[in-house]
Amino acid sequence: MSSELHRAAYSVLLPAFGDLQLDDTVRRFLSRGGVSILLGETRDEYVGRDMSVARKGAESAADFIDIAREAASLAGAPVLIAVDQELGGIERLHRLVPAVASRNQLHDLSAPEIEQRCFAMAGVARELGVNLFLAPIVDVVTGANPWLHNRHLGADPVEVSRVSCAFIRGVQRAGVIATAKHFPGHYITETDPAIAEATVPGPLALLHDNLEVFKKVIATGVQAVMPGPAVFPAIDPDHSASTSAKVIGVLRDTLGFSGLIISDDLDAVSILRGNSITDTAVASLAAGAHLLLVSSESGLDAIAESIVAAVHEGALDRQILLDAATRVRELAVANHDQYHSTRN
Repeated sequence: MSSELHRAAYSVLLPAFGDLQLDDTVRRFLSRGGVSILLGETRDEYVGRDMSVARKGAESAADFIDIAREAASLAGAPVLIAVDQELGGIERLHRLVPAVASRNQLHDLSAPEIEQRCFAMAGVARELGVNLFLAPIVDVVTGANPWLHNRHLGADPVEVSRVSCAFIRGVQRAGVIATAKHFPGHYITETDPAIAEATVPGPLALLHDNLEVFKKVIATGVQAVMPGPAVFPAIDPDHSASTSAKVIGVLRDTLGFSGLIISDDLDAVSILRGNSITDTAVASLAAGAHLLLVSSESGLDAIAESIVAAVHEGALDRQILLDAATRVRELAVANHDQYHSTRN
């Protein structure tokens, strides 16, 4: 067995967990090559779009700083520490960072004002050790979408672009990587992809406004993009966006995005679609994703072993895996070096 392949397989995983403690599973993951973690929230917090009163009262800045340092120590390398820190949606860092604005208030602020507020917020987040936001949500939502209810920025593509680009400029200027999600734009999703198979219906023309927003955020310099969990029959009727080579091909080849591609939660029913988490992880890598979002409880060792086995069996190109792992590691190192060079 190749230690290079195994370390690469761990490097392309982004395990999520709901507290600020590294359990034995995540510790092992980091010691075996993992360089990314997501400090997530509970299902109730996710659905409620708010961190619990108990969490807000208990979590401190020191807790975030400590877990970031511990993760880097275990990995022996810079680590991507991710959170959901959305505009007017899920704000994982709650009271520990300056508030930006409510979704309604955002529309009354100028782009420079939004950028400055996001810069201030992200600057504090970076001091906590957080360097990757799974935000902003740039889906232009024009129909039913319970999944993005109270999270998206509206139905006007010009306004969504204005606010999202200001967010990206602000947080990335502060040393935090922004992630535009959810490609190619879930303008309507009648079911929650976490618990049901979701489809975004209609012809490709209906995606025009969403794709225009993604063009704008890519031109602004967003460093990461997340394909979503739904199936887009107009592009690929058989696979979710996060496991579709055709969808990711539009992002990479048509829109020219050359940054980090992060899958949506591979444990979501809409992405799994009856397949195992291990097969889904391999499919997402083969489709062009670089970093795979999974629950820390979904069997990280089994997923890594399956990725390596897929390479040996010819189901996954060796170079695709190695290139994805290199891209993740290099982004973590570059972010670390750039941030510390600005502070010296």
